[in-house]
Amino acid sequence: MQHSERTYLPIGDYGVIGNLHTVALVGLNGSVDFMCFPRFDSPSVFGALLDRKKGGFFEIAPVERDVDVKQMYLPDTAILMTRFMADAGVVEVLDFMPVKEQESRCVLIRRVTSVRGKLKLRMRCCPRFNYARSSHKAECDGRVLVLKSEGDDGIMVRLTSSVPIKIDEGDGYAEFTLHEMEKADFVMEAISKADVPKLELDHFVDKAFVATNEYWKNWISGSRYKGRWQEMVNRSAMTLKLLTSFQHGSMVAAATFALPETLGGERNWDYRYTWIRDSAFTMYIFIQLGFMDEAHRFIDWIKERFNDITEGGELQLMYGVDGHTNLKEEELNHLEGYRQSAPVRIGNAAYKQLQLDIYGELMDCLYLYNKYGGPITYDFWKKMEKQIDFVCEHWQEPDHGIWEVRHKKKKFLYSRLMAWVALDRAIKLVEDRSFPAPLDKWRTTRDAIYLEIFEDFYDPEQEAYVQSKNSDVLDASVLLMPIVRFVTPAEPRWHTTLKAVEQRLSSESLVYRYRLDDGATDGLDGEEGTFSMCSFWLVECLSKTGEFEKARLYFEKMLGYANHLGLYAEQLDTRGRQLGNYPQAFTHLGLISAALELNRQVENRPGATPA
Repeated sequence: MQHSERTYLPIGDYGVIGNLHTVALVGLNGSVDFMCFPRFDSPSVFGALLDRKKGGFFEIAPVERDVDVKQMYLPDTAILMTRFMADAGVVEVLDFMPVKEQESRCVLIRRVTSVRGKLKLRMRCCPRFNYARSSHKAECDGRVLVLKSEGDDGIMVRLTSSVPIKIDEGDGYAEFTLHEMEKADFVMEAISKADVPKLELDHFVDKAFVATNEYWKNWISGSRYKGRWQEMVNRSAMTLKLLTSFQHGSMVAAATFALPETLGGERNWDYRYTWIRDSAFTMYIFIQLGFMDEAHRFIDWIKERFNDITEGGELQLMYGVDGHTNLKEEELNHLEGYRQSAPVRIGNAAYKQLQLDIYGELMDCLYLYNKYGGPITYDFWKKMEKQIDFVCEHWQEPDHGIWEVRHKKKKFLYSRLMAWVALDRAIKLVEDRSFPAPLDKWRTTRDAIYLEIFEDFYDPEQEAYVQSKNSDVLDASVLLMPIVRFVTPAEPRWHTTLKAVEQRLSSESLVYRYRLDDGATDGLDGEEGTFSMCSFWLVECLSKTGEFEKARLYFEKMLGYANHLGLYAEQLDTRGRQLGNYPQAFTHLGLISAALELNRQVENRPGATPA
């Protein structure tokens, strides 16, 4: 095999494709450098994003090095096109994954087409199973390559090609030349046994392309949003959909694990799980956009979790995609990490943390679902009622908070804010449905939470609400206060808080969640970038507070920080590069929520015309 020195692409140089069971990241170099197979939280098969030498990859690119590259999605789809342009010719690679009902039918399709001239191309399929911990065997029959993990994962994949494949050092390899309008197809699929019937390749790819194209166009056509930022909102909505499980109805917080929040730092977490918080916020967005089926499926998933819960407080803050509860964290010390950012972690120890805010996000989701999606059954409500009683009894306790700090617990404002939301929405739901409930106790507790936040979490010197009780640390999570309708934007204390956040935590549109150099601590060393979701929270707050022109400017500026495909990781570094796990659901739902708020303001302005 002809080895070339592989380098790390910027995180933002990748597009994401998927089949609602898993995703793959395809770089501007034509390489699939990240894919867990066959499910989001399965072990990786390709992981060069986390170790360029050991991680494994699936590359299709011109042999010629002097090429220009462009990447785009086909309109209103999750079908990715990477275009290589050279003096000798132009080649396009289409990458997509057909949406199938079962994860066992996981298929990755790569179609290469020469649209001008001719180019010589190279294909290298180099899987590294089980997070690059297991060796594999390879068998090849001309144009069919079978690769089988020798580890406990037992994964077996088949690569079918329209050009001859060779085995070189245990991996698949091919060189081929395409003349104008010629094409080559490569289909990688999960199989259970080696004698699965072979594909009629050309027919299979044609049919799969049409079906995948129609699926995504039909899905996004269901969006109610027709405002002036429709293209970015649609792309964010499709990204959220890509992170949602077709089979289970749950969703992951991001596609990847262990991508660093700071290059060379230790803040490298696994986001391939279902957070109650992130999922509930996403369902709120889906409901607003009109995607009710996604909300139905998530509520069904939540109901399944409640089947294993008998008492209040037993709800975990995160689960596996299929609902499994043990997310034991471990370090993969054999991998160097993205640009030597170790450790590479899988699993997430935060699943054992106490985070009281999750009851508020979930209750808000249930309240909105009951209002717009379908009635909550009484049997299910009785189980949720126990969680509300738990909030009543424990809201004053310290916890780990929204940022999942890994040192001592604190009495966080955000946790109390969402405890207030839990009670407020529970009261509204039972009044709407006339469910029996201890409303007097809930109202008394709700009011007590409100008064404590209003009086004990406001720092008169800074004229701002602070991160935790008896602290002077500012935290961007206070931006949720008007968004969840705890305070009206006209509240004087809110105005001064917003001003303080702008002055201390932001550089125009870029917002830190808190400043580590300003007294904040989370138990970890190192720095971090600005949080893009916090930037979109700021936009929404400015808009609600009447500063529409500034909000719109900041929103447009944040759109300029997206990558070439409109995708965001969790954070941005000082040079505006994507940092952290990618793409991140929270950021994309924050973008949509901000766009919806701005659109409401546009439509309500005097003399406004429909967008």
